[in-house]
Amino acid sequence: MKETVWKWTARSAGAAILSGLALTGSAFAQEASEVSAYVDNSYLFLISGMVVMFMAAGFCMLEVGLVRSKNAATQSVKNIMIYSVAGIMVYLVGYHLIYPAESWLIEGVLASPDWLWNEGDREALDGAGYAPASDWYFQMVFVATAASVVSGTVAERVKLLPFMIFTAVLTGFIYPIQASWQWGGGWLSELGFADFAGSTLVHSTGGWAALVGAIILGPRAGKYVDGKVNPMPGSNIPLAALGTFILWLGWFGFNGGSQLAAGTAADINAVSIIFANTNLAAAGGVVAAAILTPIFFKKMDPTIVMNGAIGGLVAITAEPLAPALWESILIGAVGGAIIVFFVPLLDKLKIDDVVGAIPAHLVAGIFGTLVVAWNGGDIVAQATGVVAIGAFVIVTSAVTWLLLKFTIGIRCSEEEEMEGIDKVELGLEAYPEFSK
Repeated sequence: MKETVWKWTARSAGAAILSGLALTGSAFAQEASEVSAYVDNSYLFLISGMVVMFMAAGFCMLEVGLVRSKNAATQSVKNIMIYSVAGIMVYLVGYHLIYPAESWLIEGVLASPDWLWNEGDREALDGAGYAPASDWYFQMVFVATAASVVSGTVAERVKLLPFMIFTAVLTGFIYPIQASWQWGGGWLSELGFADFAGSTLVHSTGGWAALVGAIILGPRAGKYVDGKVNPMPGSNIPLAALGTFILWLGWFGFNGGSQLAAGTAADINAVSIIFANTNLAAAGGVVAAAILTPIFFKKMDPTIVMNGAIGGLVAITAEPLAPALWESILIGAVGGAIIVFFVPLLDKLKIDDVVGAIPAHLVAGIFGTLVVAWNGGDIVAQATGVVAIGAFVIVTSAVTWLLLKFTIGIRCSEEEEMEGIDKVELGLEAYPEFSK
């Protein structure tokens, strides 16, 4: 009897130990899985953010290549300053305006200002499933991208100081407020509006601000004379091509990182599909522009072909996951065709867009947002978002540009413009040996 009791006790203890080990192992495995997903998600934000940050170099090279040599140094400085000002403004106030959590001043419309973003507990796993600072960094580089769109459009005649003040307002307030309507859980997200990576929230926002700035500034001296358009060719087409390729590369981080997760097989498969669709849309935009420019302009225009890639990329940005690969090519092709038709339209309207950013970012962004309905989106919600964000950015940008115009002034004089903004604003030239 004692032996039987002893055996039963030993077996029960063994079972209890094994059960305890199993539970411990299960808990450990679950914790390890959570940590692994946390790390993977954070790495997606960080690596994608670094790639998107490189887009600042792409915008810089594209703009420097498409302006005249006497303004190249100014464009270089502007782009470095844009990225820097955007980072500081998103830290000071912008991030909290994009993601207000429950702190709405006007529910779903305007967040309550909360100064100075804080990175949180450096030791703990954040409940969102990724490191808070990784998300802050990823969102910051998006804000800088929107501001870069404006730079190229108003190039060669805007003063440096007022432009940087406008950049601070755009990155600290205008962009974050409208972004909160969707990405911050505001009224557009409740309506059903969809913008995966920002065809409207990023690119059209920058495009609207650029359009308003171009109209208030007016065209460059000598651009439109006696009803004729006087071409002002860029100084370095190979440099512009390099900028295009850098932007193309940056878009993989822009769209791929917007999956916001990489901790599961489904997530990483989605990121991979986004990469493929993004690449094919850009290719479709290039090919469409290359085919159409000889038809309408007699010869292929390299600047329009390059912008065709950007138009295709912007068009796919609102929904780069849902379309089939062949659909992405078509969406990108329409984005490229938009460049071909809207560049001369702007000239007819005497709106001087130096680098073609308005067709590529604004118009292609609107198209990309609306075409989400092709893959199941709500066309009414999409159109409502386009109109609402457009109206908000137009009004706030116009107020900002006009305040600057009637206070410190926003435009160089005609004499300064003819001499070149590099000498006027910086006291040096980008290529001094050539001028000598």
